[in-house]
Amino acid sequence: MPHPEFLRKLVDEYETALAEDTATAAAGRNTRAQDLAYTLCVSTGTRDVGAALEAARRMLAAAGAGAGAGERRMPARRPGVTAPAPVPA
Repeated sequence: MPHPEFLRKLVDEYETALAEDTATAAAGRNTRAQDLAYTLCVSTGTRDVGAALEAARRMLAAAGAGAGAGERRMPARRPGVTAPAPVPA
């Protein structure tokens, strides 16, 4: 699973590029939106951008990163578990 912060940024960039690339797409050129769609598909293990967006949104919801861009969630610490001791040199 890709990192939620990376995935959130990728979805946001794709949606922005999709809106901006209309003129470029009409000219038949490869667009930024197409590049981002490919990256979304690879990142989510899907083959079409609709499925990639759906999978990305599910992953973000599961990670708790869908609500706010840039919001970081730290893993919960289990009671009684401490960091490993440093290895002596």
